[in-house]
Amino acid sequence: MPVKSRFDERTIRIMLARIKEQVPPHHFEFHDPFWVLITTVLSHRTKDEITDSSARSLYNAYGTVEGLASASTKDIELHIKRVGFYRVKAERVKEISKIILEKYSGKVPDNIDDLTKLPGVGRKTANVVLSDALRIPAIAVDTHVQRISRRIGWSRHDDPERTEESLRKIIPKDMWIGFNPMIVEFGKKICRPRNPLCSECSVSEYCDYFQKAQSKKMKTSKLTAGITKNKYIT
Repeated sequence: MPVKSRFDERTIRIMLARIKEQVPPHHFEFHDPFWVLITTVLSHRTKDEITDSSARSLYNAYGTVEGLASASTKDIELHIKRVGFYRVKAERVKEISKIILEKYSGKVPDNIDDLTKLPGVGRKTANVVLSDALRIPAIAVDTHVQRISRRIGWSRHDDPERTEESLRKIIPKDMWIGFNPMIVEFGKKICRPRNPLCSECSVSEYCDYFQKAQSKKMKTSKLTAGITKNKYIT
C-alpha cells in the first residue's frame, strides 16, 4: 500500500524539525566507525546504558581492532556479560574484528554489502555505522523507528526492510544522517512503546495513531451520552 500523499517533502521537513526541537541530542558512546560497529552489535535486546558501559569496558581493555581480534572469547565475555546473549556476541565481535583486520586492513567497510557480510550484522547495524559513524546517508530501522513509522503512517509494513524502503522514499536524503538517533530519542521521551504521550507530541496532528485514538474517544463519548439520555426516557 503506498504511503499517503499528505507526507510530501514540506510536511516531512516540518515534522522532523518539530521532533528535533522536542528531544534531547542522542548520546553516542563512540564516533570511531569500528567501535560504533561493535557497540551496535552489542545493543540488540540490551538497554542503552548497559550496551555503552560494556562497549566502553571493551575499549578500555583492548582499544584497537588488533587488540580485540587477539583477545580470547572468554575474556571478552567478562567485559560484556551484562548484555543480552553475551556469549554469542563475544564470539561475533571477535570474529568481526579478525575479518576487519585481515580482509579490510583494519578499516570498517564503507558500503552496506560488505558490512552485512560480517557475522551478526544486518541492515540496521550496517546503516547505523554508515550514517552515524561514516556520515554516509542511510536510514537505520530499529524498534523505535519501526514502531513510530507505523504509528504515524510513514510506513504500513511490519518488516523493517520494507519500512526502510518506505522511509527512503519520503525522507529527504539530506535528512537521513541523524534521522535514526533523533527518532530513537523521540521514541524514548514521547512516542513510547506503552502509553505514548500524545498530548505532548508536537506532530500528533499528522499521526494516524492519534487520529484513530481521538475518533475512538469521540465515538465512546457519544455512545455514553446516548445511554445516559435513554436512561431517563420512560
